[in-house]
Parts: sequence; C-alpha cells; structure tokens
Amino acid sequence: MLELEGSLTERPSPFAWLTGDTSPTLRSVIDAIDEAANDRSMDGLVVRLKDAALNTAQIEELGQAMDNFRATGKKIHIFAEFYMGQEILISSFADEAIMQSGGATLFTGLHMEEMYLADMFAWAGIEPDYIQVGDYKGASEAYMNAEPSPAWDAHLDSFLDSMYETMRGHIMSGKDMSGAELDDAMRTAFLGSGSAAIESGLIDATVDLPLLEAHLADQYGSEIEWVEVEPEGAESQIDTSNPFAMFSILSSTPDYTPTRPTIAVLHIDGVIMDGDSQPAGFLGQGGSVGSRTIRNTIETIRDEDLIKGVVVRVNSPGGSAIASEVMWQGLQRLAETKPVWVSVGSMAASGGYYIAVGGDKIYANPSSIVGSIGVVGGKLATKGLMDKVHVNVVERSRGPIAGIMSATAPWNETERQVVREAMAETYEQFVGRVTTARPNVDPSKAAEGRIFVGSDALELNMIDEIGTLADAVGDLAEAQGLSRYDIMDYPGPKGFEEFIEESFGGLIQSPAVSIELPLAAMIEKAVGPHAWPAVRDGINAMALMRDRHVLLTSPRVLIFR
Repeated sequence: MLELEGSLTERPSPFAWLTGDTSPTLRSVIDAIDEAANDRSMDGLVVRLKDAALNTAQIEELGQAMDNFRATGKKIHIFAEFYMGQEILISSFADEAIMQSGGATLFTGLHMEEMYLADMFAWAGIEPDYIQVGDYKGASEAYMNAEPSPAWDAHLDSFLDSMYETMRGHIMSGKDMSGAELDDAMRTAFLGSGSAAIESGLIDATVDLPLLEAHLADQYGSEIEWVEVEPEGAESQIDTSNPFAMFSILSSTPDYTPTRPTIAVLHIDGVIMDGDSQPAGFLGQGGSVGSRTIRNTIETIRDEDLIKGVVVRVNSPGGSAIASEVMWQGLQRLAETKPVWVSVGSMAASGGYYIAVGGDKIYANPSSIVGSIGVVGGKLATKGLMDKVHVNVVERSRGPIAGIMSATAPWNETERQVVREAMAETYEQFVGRVTTARPNVDPSKAAEGRIFVGSDALELNMIDEIGTLADAVGDLAEAQGLSRYDIMDYPGPKGFEEFIEESFGGLIQSPAVSIELPLAAMIEKAVGPHAWPAVRDGINAMALMRDRHVLLTSPRVLIFR
C-alpha cells in the first residue's frame, strides 16, 4: 500500500534535517515504487489516492515508474473515493482502477476559463498600460481587452487541443479504448455511479475499503499480506537526549558534501526574482527562486569534484528578465567544468525557458508547458480609481523620465518608447540565447510568446527528449560512465539561524501578517490545492511589476480541470 495525500514537492524542505520533516517528494515516491518493483517478496502495489493534488506532469513521471513496475510482471491497483480527471489519468498507468463503493466519477474533458478585465478596469477607474513583445504573449489581452484577439484566440485553442490530445492518448492507451469509446465514457462520467463508470471502462471495480483485502485475495488466489510502502523523508539530526549535541547542531548547518560520484539536481522552482530566494511567506509554499541564491549554489556545485554532472530541474513561469540572464550566465560558467542538462517539470515558461536553454540537453514531459518566448511590461494606472474614492495623490518627480514610476498616471509617449526599447532589446537577447543554443529552432514558429506542450516542443526542436527527471539523471549518469552514484538536491539545507529568521522574521517585520495569512488561505481554499501553486506563482509574478516594468514571465495562470 502506497498512500498519496496532498501535493508532492520537488525537493525536501531546506530545514528537513532540523525538523525531521518526512513529507514525500516526487522523487522519493518514484524511488519507493522502484524499490517495490525490485522487492521479490511483493506481488502487487495498491496506490491509494487520498485527495492527492498532482499536476499532469507529475502524473506522467509517476506513470513511468508504474509502467516500470508492471514490466516486472507485478500488478498495480489504484484506489480512490472519487475519480476526477487526475485520478482517471493516473489510473491509466495501472492494471486496475478501484473506486470506493458509493463513490462517483466526474470527468468531462478539459475546461479553461479566461478573465478579460478591460471593462472592469474602466468601471473601477483603473487604466491598464501594458506593452508586450510577441503577438502571442497574451499579457495585454487580459488587462486591456474585453475579449481575446484573433491571434491569441487561435493559439490558445491550438494549445488546449494539444494538451487534450496528450491526456486522451494516455487514457486510451492505458485503458485500451478507442477515441469514440472514450467520448462515450466521458458523456456518462458526469457524477457517474460506480456501475456506469465500470460499464464505460473508466474504472474496473467498486469495493468498500474494508473489503479491499478480500477483493485482492480473489485476484491473487491467496490471502494478502500488507506492507506499507513509505517514501523516505529526512530524519532529524538533533539528538534530543543530549542537550549539548543539540545546541551544537542548532548553531551549525548540516554537512552537505558529496561522498562519492554524484549527480546534482539544481532546482529552479517558482517565480524568478533578483537577489536571494524567498521562503514561502504568506502566499503559501513555493516562494521564489532568486538569482543570487542560484549563482552562489552554482559556485558550490562547481567546486565539488565528486559532482560529475548537473540536471537543472525547472518548474517556473518566469519572472525577472535580469535574474533570468544572471542565472543563464551561471549555467554557462557551470558548463565549463561539468555537463549541464535540463529537466522540465510542469512548466519552463518565459524566463524559465530562458534558463533552460543554458543547458546542453533538455528533457520534458509530454504535458510540460514550454516556451512563452516574449517580453511583457506594464502597470495599472490608478488615477481614476483614486478620484472615485476621493483620494488626492500629489506626485513630484525629478529627472527626465522619473514619472515612469508613477502609480497613478499611464506612460506618456516618451516613457512608453523607453520601455518599448528596453523590451525589444530584452526580446532580441532572449531569441538570441535560444537560437544560439538551439540553431534548429525557428523563431517565426516558436517565439513571439507562444506556449507549447512538451510533445509539440519536441517537434519544434525546443527540447531534445520526451522524458522524466529520472530519465535525465539516468542518461546523464550513463553518459558520464557512472554505474553507482548519489543524487543530491541543490540549493542544499539551511541552518538553524535561517530557520528562525524565515519562520519568525516576517512576523516581526510585517504588520499585515494577520490579514495576509487568512487571505492566502482563503484563495487556496477557493481554487483548491491542485490549482493553488499556479495561482500563487501568478500572484508573485504580477507583484514583480511594482519594481520591474520589463519581465520574462508567462502572463497567464493555466489551470486544467
């Protein structure tokens, strides 16, 4: 029995050594499945989904591990109380999909909703002033239009078609369905009962959980002996029985030095920011990834002789153009001493893809979001709103274009030209980075803000392989001639002093904590745990506009239901 509950992180918490946090990571779950596959005493595996919040790319990576498990001749069973799209998708990699008796299915396809805010802004007295380089970037669309432009409308339809067909391909292959059969199943899967779901082929059986053992005993022809498969988590290094040893550890950072040949996994996870990476803070887990932190980490990796190669794991919608360039330069420096490959998780968009082309080889999952080669800049001018609420804002500026920072007034023509020139320069640099690293990429098809799923990105030469993080790590190790090696996540763990600062520093410094914490919790509750990471990153990306008027960020939050 392997239980999956909530979301899976990409790497352990930097304080896991201190707190003994045993929360599973995506890789630890995959490792647990691999270990069970190699355990001759195990004949099968039940994966119980307890409100698991998995994105499609994570399901594809878990699915590969499940396929490898089944290749040993063993069976995998999925058990869930309720089968929605993600549960049905992961069950397509299993031998049997079991639903709790009395449960239901809810699977109708993919649905997207876009919000166009121009009319609302006009009503509120807010004037959006946005510029984008790339006809398909889509940033100005949501803020300045009441409906999508023809170019964006056609592109997003094409993108959704690709995402939908990728999902259908997994399900049809795993459940041995034709396209017509899947369509029929989906028509009956709206709050479909167990019998209807079985008849449609989406699930295989309904079983009351206490009777699951008997159900499996019938299939295996003998009594079932259960073994709980637990993904490994970090263990606390604090010996609470020895106060002197405890105080010694609390004043230090754990040793994180390779002891044998190692593949390093460098995580670019979250919105890309200038400076230091920031903890999750009041917008939920995930935080941001800072250029200074990554560059310092790159130097650490560079100096470790036992690190024989690096896989950069990217899960980012982009962010600061400056930070993206600084990180790209860091990967170039790292590549002088070690091979640098890239694995795309759920997304390498805009600045995330900018960084990705700094690697020698790029892997992505079929449903990974790749691209958004474009630049966005702008602000929301609030003079009309201030007038409506009778707030008189008096602004004073010194300098030829100091007014560009005004929060109330849109840009004048001189200011707009300055911003546009800076954006055009950044865009040309972005395209240049891509075409230099990947000369077979045609900017007329791949750039101007377009986004693609991994399978389409492969056809456009934007990536090299369809594959998981495990594929990238394994292939790199093989290329380096490594048969036995460790995998280490970077940035590494943090010390106790940083734990205290990040845990309590914000409480001391932010008088708004009592408001922001419930607000974030309310938003997460409203959108659900599956959608929250994307919404959180979107909020963080938009917050960059206060300090940076030219960004490499995907301007849309894409949530698939």
